[in-house]
Amino acid sequence: MTQNSSSQVYLVGSGIASLASAIYLIRDAGVRGENICILEQDATAGGALDGQGDPEHGFIARGGRMHEQHFVCYWDLLSSIPSATDPKKSVTEECFGFSKRFTSRSQSRLIKNARILDISSYGLRLQDKLNIIRLNMTPEKLLGNKTIQDWFSAPFFDTHFWKIWESMFAFQKWSSLAEMRRYSLRFMHLFPHLHELGGIYRTVYNQYDAVIVPLQNWLQERGVKFSFGTQVVDIDFTITDSAKTATAIHCIEQGIRKTIPLAGHDYVFITNGSITESTDTGSMTRPAIQKTKETSGAWTLWERIAGKDPAFGHPGVFSDQIDRQKWVSFTLTLHDPTFLRYLSATYGYIPGVSGLMTIVDSNWLLSIVVPAQPHFVNQPANVDTLWGYGLYQDRPGNFVQKRMQDCSGEEILTELFSHLKVTDKMKPALDAGKVNCRPTMMPFIDSAFMPRKPGDRPAVVPAGATNFAFLGLFTEVSNDCVFTVEYSVRTAQIAVYTHFDTGKPILPVYIGGHKIRSLINAVIALTR
Repeated sequence: MTQNSSSQVYLVGSGIASLASAIYLIRDAGVRGENICILEQDATAGGALDGQGDPEHGFIARGGRMHEQHFVCYWDLLSSIPSATDPKKSVTEECFGFSKRFTSRSQSRLIKNARILDISSYGLRLQDKLNIIRLNMTPEKLLGNKTIQDWFSAPFFDTHFWKIWESMFAFQKWSSLAEMRRYSLRFMHLFPHLHELGGIYRTVYNQYDAVIVPLQNWLQERGVKFSFGTQVVDIDFTITDSAKTATAIHCIEQGIRKTIPLAGHDYVFITNGSITESTDTGSMTRPAIQKTKETSGAWTLWERIAGKDPAFGHPGVFSDQIDRQKWVSFTLTLHDPTFLRYLSATYGYIPGVSGLMTIVDSNWLLSIVVPAQPHFVNQPANVDTLWGYGLYQDRPGNFVQKRMQDCSGEEILTELFSHLKVTDKMKPALDAGKVNCRPTMMPFIDSAFMPRKPGDRPAVVPAGATNFAFLGLFTEVSNDCVFTVEYSVRTAQIAVYTHFDTGKPILPVYIGGHKIRSLINAVIALTR
Protein backbone atom coordinates (compact mmCIF):
# COMPACT_ATOMS: atom_id res chain seq x y z
CA MET A 1 0.00 0.00 0.00
CA THR A 2 1.03 3.59 -0.53
CA GLN A 3 -0.01 7.06 0.52
CA ASN A 4 1.98 9.05 -1.98
CA SER A 5 0.48 12.42 -2.88
CA SER A 6 2.74 12.61 -5.95
CA SER A 7 1.29 9.44 -7.51
CA GLN A 8 -0.17 9.85 -10.97
CA VAL A 9 -3.20 7.64 -11.47
CA TYR A 10 -4.61 6.82 -14.90
CA LEU A 11 -8.10 5.38 -15.24
CA VAL A 12 -8.96 3.58 -18.47
CA GLY A 13 -12.62 4.20 -19.30
CA SER A 14 -15.06 6.62 -17.71
CA GLY A 15 -17.81 4.29 -16.55
CA ILE A 16 -19.00 4.43 -12.97
CA ALA A 17 -16.19 2.10 -11.82
CA SER A 18 -13.56 4.59 -12.96
CA LEU A 19 -15.45 7.61 -11.64
CA ALA A 20 -15.89 5.87 -8.28
CA SER A 21 -12.18 5.04 -8.22
CA ALA A 22 -11.30 8.70 -8.73
CA ILE A 23 -13.59 9.73 -5.88
CA TYR A 24 -12.15 7.12 -3.51
CA LEU A 25 -8.63 8.20 -4.47
CA ILE A 26 -9.38 11.82 -3.56
CA ARG A 27 -11.79 11.33 -0.67
CA ASP A 28 -10.19 8.37 1.11
CA ALA A 29 -6.62 8.03 -0.18
CA GLY A 30 -5.54 11.67 -0.26
CA VAL A 31 -4.53 11.70 -3.92
CA ARG A 32 -4.71 15.17 -5.47
CA GLY A 33 -7.35 15.54 -8.14
CA GLU A 34 -4.93 17.04 -10.64
CA ASN A 35 -2.89 13.83 -10.41
CA ILE A 36 -5.76 11.75 -11.76
CA CYS A 37 -6.46 11.38 -15.48
CA ILE A 38 -9.42 9.53 -16.98
CA LEU A 39 -8.79 8.20 -20.48
CA GLU A 40 -12.04 7.79 -22.42
CA GLN A 41 -12.38 6.81 -26.08
CA ASP A 42 -15.83 8.38 -26.44
CA ALA A 43 -16.86 12.02 -26.14
CA THR A 44 -18.98 11.55 -23.02
CA ALA A 45 -18.43 9.99 -19.61
CA GLY A 46 -20.68 7.42 -18.01
CA GLY A 47 -20.33 4.13 -19.87
CA ALA A 48 -23.56 2.15 -19.50
CA LEU A 49 -25.17 4.90 -17.38
CA ASP A 50 -26.25 7.10 -20.23
CA GLY A 51 -29.01 9.41 -21.40
CA GLN A 52 -29.03 11.90 -24.22
CA GLY A 53 -31.11 13.47 -26.96
CA ASP A 54 -33.70 16.18 -27.40
CA PRO A 55 -37.43 16.46 -28.14
CA GLU A 56 -36.94 17.03 -31.86
CA HIS A 57 -34.61 14.12 -32.67
CA GLY A 58 -35.73 11.84 -29.87
CA PHE A 59 -34.30 10.95 -26.49
CA ILE A 60 -32.11 7.87 -26.00
CA ALA A 61 -31.35 5.81 -22.92
CA ARG A 62 -29.84 2.45 -23.80
CA GLY A 63 -30.99 1.04 -20.47
CA GLY A 64 -31.22 1.68 -16.77
CA ARG A 65 -29.66 -0.19 -13.88
CA MET A 66 -32.13 -1.00 -11.12
CA HIS A 67 -31.18 -0.08 -7.57
CA GLU A 68 -32.13 -1.35 -4.11
CA GLN A 69 -31.43 -0.16 -0.59
CA HIS A 70 -28.61 -2.63 0.17
CA PHE A 71 -26.21 -1.33 -2.49
CA VAL A 72 -23.89 -0.36 0.35
CA CYS A 73 -20.85 0.72 -1.70
CA TYR A 74 -22.94 2.66 -4.21
CA TRP A 75 -24.97 4.61 -1.66
CA ASP A 76 -21.88 5.28 0.45
CA LEU A 77 -20.12 6.73 -2.58
CA LEU A 78 -23.05 8.93 -3.63
CA SER A 79 -23.69 10.13 -0.07
CA SER A 80 -20.77 12.56 -0.43
CA ILE A 81 -21.74 13.83 -3.91
CA PRO A 82 -24.14 16.80 -4.22
CA SER A 83 -27.06 16.43 -6.61
CA ALA A 84 -26.60 18.31 -9.87
CA THR A 85 -30.10 19.79 -9.62
CA ASP A 86 -30.38 20.27 -5.83
CA PRO A 87 -26.89 20.77 -4.33
CA LYS A 88 -28.33 20.91 -0.80
CA LYS A 89 -28.91 17.15 -1.09
CA SER A 90 -26.52 14.33 -1.79
CA VAL A 91 -27.32 12.04 -4.71
CA THR A 92 -28.13 9.32 -2.17
CA GLU A 93 -30.55 11.55 -0.27
CA GLU A 94 -32.16 12.66 -3.52
CA CYS A 95 -32.63 9.09 -4.75
CA PHE A 96 -33.95 7.77 -1.43
CA GLY A 97 -36.39 10.66 -1.17
CA PHE A 98 -37.54 10.17 -4.75
CA SER A 99 -38.01 6.41 -4.26
CA LYS A 100 -40.07 7.09 -1.15
CA ARG A 101 -42.38 9.35 -3.15
CA PHE A 102 -42.49 6.94 -6.11
CA THR A 103 -42.61 3.61 -4.28
CA SER A 104 -42.20 0.77 -6.73
CA ARG A 105 -45.34 -1.34 -7.08
CA SER A 106 -46.49 -2.92 -10.33
CA GLN A 107 -50.11 -3.81 -11.01
CA SER A 108 -49.34 -5.10 -14.50
CA ARG A 109 -46.02 -6.93 -14.31
CA LEU A 110 -46.88 -9.58 -16.94
CA ILE A 111 -49.23 -9.11 -19.89
CA LYS A 112 -50.67 -11.80 -22.18
CA ASN A 113 -53.16 -11.24 -24.99
CA ALA A 114 -53.17 -7.57 -23.91
CA ARG A 115 -54.53 -8.54 -20.47
CA ILE A 116 -52.92 -8.49 -17.04
CA LEU A 117 -51.87 -11.91 -15.80
CA ASP A 118 -52.61 -12.96 -12.24
CA ILE A 119 -49.16 -13.68 -10.85
CA SER A 120 -49.97 -13.87 -7.16
CA SER A 121 -48.59 -17.41 -7.53
CA TYR A 122 -45.21 -17.92 -9.15
CA GLY A 123 -46.53 -21.15 -10.68
CA LEU A 124 -43.63 -23.30 -9.55
CA ARG A 125 -43.91 -27.08 -9.35
CA LEU A 126 -42.50 -28.91 -6.33
CA GLN A 127 -39.49 -29.97 -8.41
CA ASP A 128 -38.83 -26.36 -9.43
CA LYS A 129 -38.88 -25.23 -5.81
CA LEU A 130 -36.54 -28.03 -4.78
CA ASN A 131 -34.17 -27.12 -7.63
CA ILE A 132 -34.09 -23.48 -6.51
CA ILE A 133 -33.36 -24.51 -2.92
CA ARG A 134 -30.73 -27.01 -4.05
CA LEU A 135 -29.07 -24.35 -6.22
CA ASN A 136 -28.82 -21.93 -3.32
CA MET A 137 -27.25 -24.64 -1.15
CA THR A 138 -24.71 -25.82 -3.75
CA PRO A 139 -21.27 -24.16 -3.47
CA GLU A 140 -20.47 -22.06 -6.52
CA LYS A 141 -17.22 -23.91 -7.13
CA LEU A 142 -19.23 -27.07 -7.91
CA LEU A 143 -21.29 -25.37 -10.63
CA GLY A 144 -18.42 -24.76 -13.04
CA ASN A 145 -19.63 -23.17 -16.27
CA LYS A 146 -23.07 -24.81 -16.25
CA THR A 147 -26.00 -22.97 -17.79
CA ILE A 148 -29.41 -22.40 -16.19
CA GLN A 149 -31.00 -24.93 -18.54
CA ASP A 150 -28.50 -27.54 -17.32
CA TRP A 151 -30.11 -27.30 -13.88
CA PHE A 152 -33.82 -26.73 -14.49
CA SER A 153 -36.19 -28.82 -16.61
CA ALA A 154 -38.25 -27.41 -19.49
CA PRO A 155 -41.49 -26.69 -17.53
CA PHE A 156 -39.63 -24.29 -15.23
CA PHE A 157 -39.11 -21.89 -18.12
CA ASP A 158 -42.88 -21.55 -18.61
CA THR A 159 -43.53 -20.43 -15.02
CA HIS A 160 -44.44 -16.93 -13.94
CA PHE A 161 -41.36 -16.96 -11.76
CA TRP A 162 -39.04 -17.43 -14.73
CA LYS A 163 -40.83 -14.84 -16.89
CA ILE A 164 -40.47 -12.32 -14.07
CA TRP A 165 -36.86 -13.32 -13.46
CA GLU A 166 -35.61 -13.31 -17.05
CA SER A 167 -37.25 -10.01 -17.98
CA MET A 168 -36.25 -8.24 -14.76
CA PHE A 169 -32.59 -9.27 -14.78
CA ALA A 170 -32.11 -10.18 -18.52
CA PHE A 171 -31.13 -13.78 -17.80
CA GLN A 172 -31.61 -16.34 -20.55
CA LYS A 173 -31.73 -20.14 -20.48
CA TRP A 174 -28.12 -20.33 -21.57
CA SER A 175 -26.89 -17.78 -19.03
CA SER A 176 -24.50 -18.72 -16.23
CA LEU A 177 -26.01 -20.89 -13.50
CA ALA A 178 -23.44 -19.53 -11.06
CA GLU A 179 -24.63 -15.99 -11.74
CA MET A 180 -28.26 -17.02 -11.20
CA ARG A 181 -27.26 -18.53 -7.86
CA ARG A 182 -25.55 -15.29 -6.86
CA TYR A 183 -28.63 -13.26 -7.78
CA SER A 184 -30.90 -15.66 -5.91
CA LEU A 185 -28.85 -15.43 -2.72
CA ARG A 186 -27.99 -11.76 -2.98
CA PHE A 187 -31.56 -10.56 -3.64
CA MET A 188 -33.52 -13.16 -1.68
CA HIS A 189 -35.02 -10.42 0.48
CA LEU A 190 -36.84 -9.20 -2.67
CA PHE A 191 -38.46 -12.59 -3.47
CA PRO A 192 -41.84 -11.90 -1.79
CA HIS A 193 -42.35 -8.82 -3.97
CA LEU A 194 -40.68 -9.77 -7.26
CA HIS A 195 -44.10 -9.97 -8.90
CA GLU A 196 -44.71 -6.28 -8.21
CA LEU A 197 -41.11 -5.04 -8.36
CA GLY A 198 -41.19 -4.13 -4.69
CA GLY A 199 -37.99 -2.78 -3.19
CA ILE A 200 -36.65 -1.29 -6.42
CA TYR A 201 -35.16 2.20 -6.14
CA ARG A 202 -34.87 4.65 -9.02
CA THR A 203 -33.14 7.92 -9.76
CA VAL A 204 -34.95 11.21 -10.35
CA TYR A 205 -33.76 11.44 -13.94
CA ASN A 206 -32.02 9.04 -16.29
CA GLN A 207 -28.79 7.79 -14.75
CA TYR A 208 -26.54 10.01 -16.80
CA ASP A 209 -28.24 13.19 -15.60
CA ALA A 210 -28.89 11.90 -12.07
CA VAL A 211 -25.61 10.08 -11.32
CA ILE A 212 -22.86 10.65 -13.88
CA VAL A 213 -23.23 14.44 -14.17
CA PRO A 214 -22.88 15.07 -10.41
CA LEU A 215 -19.95 12.62 -10.19
CA GLN A 216 -18.19 14.34 -13.09
CA ASN A 217 -18.90 17.79 -11.66
CA TRP A 218 -17.41 16.80 -8.29
CA LEU A 219 -14.27 15.39 -9.91
CA GLN A 220 -13.70 18.30 -12.29
CA GLU A 221 -14.08 20.79 -9.43
CA ARG A 222 -11.13 19.00 -7.82
CA GLY A 223 -8.94 19.09 -10.87
CA VAL A 224 -9.41 15.60 -12.30
CA LYS A 225 -8.54 15.56 -15.99
CA PHE A 226 -10.91 13.95 -18.50
CA SER A 227 -9.14 13.03 -21.73
CA PHE A 228 -11.98 12.33 -24.15
CA GLY A 229 -11.32 10.92 -27.60
CA THR A 230 -8.46 8.87 -26.15
CA GLN A 231 -8.49 5.14 -26.83
CA VAL A 232 -6.08 2.99 -24.85
CA VAL A 233 -4.84 0.28 -27.20
CA ASP A 234 -2.26 -1.55 -25.08
CA ILE A 235 -0.50 -1.58 -21.72
CA ASP A 236 3.04 -2.81 -21.10
CA PHE A 237 3.84 -4.93 -18.06
CA THR A 238 6.98 -6.29 -16.44
CA ILE A 239 6.06 -9.70 -15.10
CA THR A 240 8.21 -11.83 -12.80
CA ASP A 241 7.49 -14.76 -10.49
CA SER A 242 6.94 -12.39 -7.58
CA ALA A 243 5.52 -9.19 -9.10
CA LYS A 244 3.55 -7.75 -11.98
CA THR A 245 4.03 -4.06 -12.79
CA ALA A 246 2.45 -1.88 -15.46
CA THR A 247 5.16 0.20 -17.13
CA ALA A 248 3.49 2.11 -19.98
CA ILE A 249 0.11 2.99 -21.49
CA HIS A 250 -0.23 3.12 -25.28
CA CYS A 251 -3.13 5.17 -26.59
CA ILE A 252 -4.48 7.07 -29.56
CA GLU A 253 -5.45 10.60 -28.55
CA GLN A 254 -7.45 12.52 -31.13
CA GLY A 255 -5.91 10.34 -33.84
CA ILE A 256 -2.33 10.69 -32.59
CA ARG A 257 -0.48 7.72 -31.09
CA LYS A 258 1.26 8.39 -27.81
CA THR A 259 2.86 6.48 -24.95
CA ILE A 260 2.43 7.37 -21.29
CA PRO A 261 5.30 5.97 -19.20
CA LEU A 262 4.44 4.88 -15.65
CA ALA A 263 6.98 5.92 -13.01
CA GLY A 264 7.59 4.22 -9.68
CA HIS A 265 4.58 5.65 -7.84
CA ASP A 266 2.16 5.77 -10.77
CA TYR A 267 -0.90 3.58 -11.17
CA VAL A 268 -3.31 2.47 -13.89
CA PHE A 269 -6.80 1.10 -13.23
CA ILE A 270 -8.29 -0.65 -16.25
CA THR A 271 -11.95 -1.22 -17.12
CA ASN A 272 -11.65 -4.52 -18.98
CA GLY A 273 -14.57 -5.27 -21.28
CA SER A 274 -17.84 -3.37 -21.60
CA ILE A 275 -21.51 -4.29 -21.94
CA THR A 276 -22.31 -1.23 -24.06
CA GLU A 277 -19.33 -1.26 -26.43
CA SER A 278 -20.02 -1.19 -30.18
CA THR A 279 -23.63 -0.09 -29.81
CA ASP A 280 -25.50 1.50 -32.67
CA THR A 281 -28.70 3.53 -32.60
CA GLY A 282 -31.19 3.58 -35.45
CA SER A 283 -34.22 5.74 -36.17
CA MET A 284 -37.88 5.49 -37.11
CA THR A 285 -36.81 4.46 -40.60
CA ARG A 286 -33.46 2.69 -39.98
CA PRO A 287 -32.73 -0.36 -37.85
CA ALA A 288 -29.76 -0.27 -35.48
CA ILE A 289 -26.75 -2.07 -36.94
CA GLN A 290 -25.02 -4.99 -35.24
CA LYS A 291 -21.32 -4.23 -34.96
CA THR A 292 -18.48 -6.66 -34.33
CA LYS A 293 -15.89 -6.98 -31.58
CA GLU A 294 -13.28 -5.43 -33.85
CA THR A 295 -15.02 -2.06 -33.38
CA SER A 296 -14.72 -2.29 -29.61
CA GLY A 297 -11.81 -0.61 -27.87
CA ALA A 298 -12.55 -2.15 -24.46
CA TRP A 299 -12.67 -5.75 -25.70
CA THR A 300 -9.67 -5.55 -28.02
CA LEU A 301 -7.63 -3.91 -25.24
CA TRP A 302 -8.49 -6.69 -22.80
CA GLU A 303 -7.57 -9.32 -25.40
CA ARG A 304 -4.12 -7.76 -25.83
CA ILE A 305 -3.60 -7.55 -22.08
CA ALA A 306 -4.91 -11.06 -21.41
CA GLY A 307 -2.33 -12.51 -23.77
CA LYS A 308 0.43 -11.33 -21.45
CA ASP A 309 -0.48 -13.30 -18.32
CA PRO A 310 -3.07 -16.00 -17.44
CA ALA A 311 -4.02 -14.01 -14.33
CA PHE A 312 -5.47 -11.30 -16.56
CA GLY A 313 -8.52 -13.40 -17.48
CA HIS A 314 -10.10 -14.82 -20.63
CA PRO A 315 -12.12 -12.19 -22.52
CA GLY A 316 -13.26 -14.57 -25.24
CA VAL A 317 -15.48 -16.39 -22.76
CA PHE A 318 -17.55 -13.22 -22.50
CA SER A 319 -17.25 -11.72 -25.97
CA ASP A 320 -17.09 -14.49 -28.58
CA GLN A 321 -20.80 -15.41 -28.77
CA ILE A 322 -22.55 -12.20 -29.71
CA ASP A 323 -25.70 -14.04 -30.79
CA ARG A 324 -26.16 -15.17 -27.16
CA GLN A 325 -25.33 -11.78 -25.65
CA LYS A 326 -27.04 -9.13 -27.75
CA TRP A 327 -30.42 -7.54 -27.43
CA VAL A 328 -32.23 -4.47 -28.72
CA SER A 329 -33.56 -1.66 -26.56
CA PHE A 330 -35.61 1.31 -27.71
CA THR A 331 -36.59 4.72 -26.40
CA LEU A 332 -39.91 6.39 -27.25
CA THR A 333 -40.32 10.15 -27.35
CA LEU A 334 -44.02 11.04 -27.26
CA HIS A 335 -45.45 14.43 -28.23
CA ASP A 336 -48.94 13.06 -27.68
CA PRO A 337 -50.46 11.76 -24.38
CA THR A 338 -52.59 9.01 -25.95
CA PHE A 339 -50.28 6.07 -25.23
CA LEU A 340 -49.61 6.86 -21.58
CA ARG A 341 -53.30 7.54 -21.02
CA TYR A 342 -54.08 4.15 -22.55
CA LEU A 343 -51.57 2.40 -20.27
CA SER A 344 -53.11 4.13 -17.28
CA ALA A 345 -56.70 3.34 -18.18
CA THR A 346 -56.11 -0.24 -19.32
CA TYR A 347 -53.40 -1.47 -16.95
CA GLY A 348 -53.46 0.94 -14.03
CA TYR A 349 -49.98 1.96 -15.06
CA ILE A 350 -48.39 4.80 -13.05
CA PRO A 351 -45.17 6.33 -14.47
CA GLY A 352 -42.30 6.04 -12.01
CA VAL A 353 -44.19 3.50 -9.90
CA SER A 354 -45.33 0.59 -12.06
CA GLY A 355 -41.94 -0.22 -13.54
CA LEU A 356 -41.26 -3.02 -16.02
CA MET A 357 -44.26 -4.44 -17.90
CA THR A 358 -43.49 -7.59 -19.90
CA ILE A 359 -45.54 -9.03 -22.77
CA VAL A 360 -45.06 -12.77 -22.30
CA ASP A 361 -46.69 -13.81 -25.58
CA SER A 362 -44.28 -11.61 -27.55
CA ASN A 363 -41.77 -13.59 -29.58
CA TRP A 364 -39.25 -10.89 -28.70
CA LEU A 365 -40.31 -10.90 -25.02
CA LEU A 366 -40.97 -7.18 -25.20
CA SER A 367 -40.85 -5.17 -21.99
CA ILE A 368 -41.46 -1.48 -21.42
CA VAL A 369 -41.06 0.86 -18.47
CA VAL A 370 -42.37 4.41 -18.15
CA PRO A 371 -40.27 6.44 -15.69
CA ALA A 372 -41.49 9.44 -13.76
CA GLN A 373 -41.62 12.42 -16.09
CA PRO A 374 -39.51 14.31 -17.00
CA HIS A 375 -36.79 11.66 -17.38
CA PHE A 376 -34.27 14.03 -19.00
CA VAL A 377 -33.27 17.43 -17.68
CA ASN A 378 -33.98 19.01 -21.06
CA GLN A 379 -37.36 17.30 -21.52
CA PRO A 380 -40.30 19.73 -21.93
CA ALA A 381 -43.47 19.35 -19.89
CA ASN A 382 -45.53 18.39 -22.95
CA VAL A 383 -43.21 15.53 -23.96
CA ASP A 384 -43.11 12.02 -22.44
CA THR A 385 -40.53 9.26 -22.77
CA LEU A 386 -40.39 5.55 -22.10
CA TRP A 387 -37.86 2.76 -22.51
CA GLY A 388 -38.23 -0.81 -23.65
CA TYR A 389 -36.29 -3.83 -24.81
CA GLY A 390 -36.63 -7.20 -26.44
CA LEU A 391 -34.63 -10.04 -24.93
CA TYR A 392 -34.94 -12.30 -27.99
CA GLN A 393 -34.22 -10.09 -30.95
CA ASP A 394 -33.32 -12.95 -33.33
CA ARG A 395 -36.89 -14.22 -33.54
CA PRO A 396 -39.44 -12.92 -36.05
CA GLY A 397 -42.12 -10.75 -34.51
CA ASN A 398 -45.69 -11.87 -34.04
CA PHE A 399 -47.02 -9.07 -36.25
CA VAL A 400 -43.90 -7.87 -38.08
CA GLN A 401 -42.35 -10.89 -39.76
CA LYS A 402 -38.78 -9.75 -39.20
CA ARG A 403 -36.17 -10.18 -36.51
CA MET A 404 -36.33 -7.36 -34.00
CA GLN A 405 -32.75 -6.35 -34.75
CA ASP A 406 -33.74 -5.86 -38.41
CA CYS A 407 -36.62 -3.56 -37.52
CA SER A 408 -36.76 0.20 -37.69
CA GLY A 409 -38.29 2.20 -34.88
CA GLU A 410 -41.57 2.36 -36.78
CA GLU A 411 -41.68 -1.44 -37.14
CA ILE A 412 -40.94 -1.94 -33.43
CA LEU A 413 -43.87 0.36 -32.67
CA THR A 414 -46.09 -1.70 -34.97
CA GLU A 415 -45.21 -4.82 -32.99
CA LEU A 416 -45.60 -3.15 -29.58
CA PHE A 417 -48.89 -1.40 -30.35
CA SER A 418 -50.31 -4.57 -31.94
CA HIS A 419 -49.56 -6.63 -28.82
CA LEU A 420 -51.25 -4.03 -26.62
CA LYS A 421 -54.15 -3.62 -29.08
CA VAL A 422 -53.70 0.12 -29.27
CA THR A 423 -52.80 0.45 -32.97
CA ASP A 424 -55.96 2.31 -34.01
CA LYS A 425 -55.74 4.73 -31.10
CA MET A 426 -52.11 5.53 -31.91
CA LYS A 427 -52.54 5.95 -35.68
CA PRO A 428 -53.34 9.72 -35.56
CA ALA A 429 -50.27 10.42 -33.41
CA LEU A 430 -48.07 8.31 -35.69
CA ASP A 431 -49.43 9.93 -38.84
CA ALA A 432 -48.77 13.36 -37.32
CA GLY A 433 -45.15 12.43 -36.49
CA LYS A 434 -45.74 12.78 -32.74
CA VAL A 435 -44.11 9.47 -31.82
CA ASN A 436 -40.41 8.79 -32.25
CA CYS A 437 -38.83 5.40 -31.54
CA ARG A 438 -35.03 5.06 -31.50
CA PRO A 439 -33.81 1.41 -31.44
CA THR A 440 -30.36 0.55 -30.09
CA MET A 441 -28.45 -2.67 -30.79
CA MET A 442 -26.05 -3.71 -28.00
CA PRO A 443 -23.97 -6.73 -29.05
CA PHE A 444 -22.38 -7.31 -25.62
CA ILE A 445 -25.17 -6.28 -23.26
CA ASP A 446 -25.61 -9.75 -21.70
CA SER A 447 -21.94 -10.72 -21.88
CA ALA A 448 -21.45 -10.60 -18.09
CA PHE A 449 -23.93 -13.49 -17.78
CA MET A 450 -22.04 -15.85 -20.07
CA PRO A 451 -21.20 -19.19 -18.44
CA ARG A 452 -17.75 -18.95 -16.91
CA LYS A 453 -15.44 -20.70 -14.51
CA PRO A 454 -12.91 -19.47 -11.93
CA GLY A 455 -10.09 -17.55 -13.56
CA ASP A 456 -12.09 -16.33 -16.55
CA ARG A 457 -12.52 -13.00 -14.76
CA PRO A 458 -9.31 -11.53 -13.32
CA ALA A 459 -9.12 -10.49 -9.69
CA VAL A 460 -9.55 -6.75 -9.17
CA VAL A 461 -5.96 -6.71 -7.94
CA PRO A 462 -4.22 -9.83 -9.29
CA ALA A 463 -1.68 -11.52 -7.06
CA GLY A 464 1.62 -9.65 -7.29
CA ALA A 465 0.13 -6.55 -8.94
CA THR A 466 2.15 -3.59 -7.70
CA ASN A 467 0.52 -0.64 -9.45
CA PHE A 468 -2.55 -1.68 -11.40
CA ALA A 469 -6.05 -3.06 -10.99
CA PHE A 470 -8.97 -4.17 -13.10
CA LEU A 471 -12.38 -2.52 -12.74
CA GLY A 472 -15.97 -3.24 -13.63
CA LEU A 473 -18.24 -6.16 -14.41
CA PHE A 474 -15.57 -8.47 -15.81
CA THR A 475 -13.51 -8.74 -12.65
CA GLU A 476 -14.05 -11.31 -9.90
CA VAL A 477 -15.76 -10.15 -6.70
CA SER A 478 -16.93 -12.99 -4.47
CA ASN A 479 -20.68 -13.22 -3.78
CA ASP A 480 -21.70 -9.97 -5.48
CA CYS A 481 -23.81 -9.69 -8.65
CA VAL A 482 -22.59 -8.45 -12.02
CA PHE A 483 -24.79 -6.19 -14.15
CA THR A 484 -25.31 -3.90 -11.15
CA VAL A 485 -23.87 -0.50 -10.31
CA GLU A 486 -23.01 -1.90 -6.88
CA TYR A 487 -20.63 -4.43 -8.42
CA SER A 488 -18.79 -1.78 -10.43
CA VAL A 489 -18.45 0.59 -7.47
CA ARG A 490 -17.27 -2.27 -5.26
CA THR A 491 -14.45 -3.04 -7.69
CA ALA A 492 -13.37 0.60 -7.40
CA GLN A 493 -13.36 0.40 -3.61
CA ILE A 494 -11.33 -2.82 -3.67
CA ALA A 495 -8.80 -1.35 -6.11
CA VAL A 496 -8.22 1.87 -4.16
CA TYR A 497 -8.34 0.38 -0.66
CA THR A 498 -5.93 -2.39 -1.67
CA HIS A 499 -3.31 -0.14 -3.26
CA PHE A 500 -3.63 2.86 -0.93
CA ASP A 501 -3.71 3.34 2.84
CA THR A 502 -7.20 4.65 3.49
CA GLY A 503 -7.76 3.38 7.01
CA LYS A 504 -11.16 2.11 5.84
CA PRO A 505 -12.41 -1.45 5.40
CA ILE A 506 -13.99 -2.69 2.17
CA LEU A 507 -17.72 -2.75 2.88
CA PRO A 508 -19.20 -6.28 3.14
CA VAL A 509 -21.58 -7.61 0.49
CA TYR A 510 -25.18 -7.72 1.68
CA ILE A 511 -26.59 -11.20 1.02
CA GLY A 512 -30.31 -11.46 1.60
CA GLY A 513 -30.18 -15.26 1.65
CA HIS A 514 -28.00 -15.15 4.76
CA LYS A 515 -30.73 -13.38 6.74
CA ILE A 516 -33.14 -15.78 8.49
CA ARG A 517 -36.19 -13.56 8.03
CA SER A 518 -35.46 -13.11 4.31
CA LEU A 519 -34.94 -16.84 3.88
CA ILE A 520 -38.27 -17.69 5.54
CA ASN A 521 -40.17 -15.05 3.56
CA ALA A 522 -38.60 -16.24 0.30
CA VAL A 523 -39.62 -19.86 0.93
CA ILE A 524 -43.19 -18.71 1.67
CA ALA A 525 -43.24 -16.68 -1.55
CA LEU A 526 -41.99 -19.61 -3.64
CA THR A 527 -44.71 -21.90 -2.26
CA ARG A 528 -47.61 -19.57 -3.06
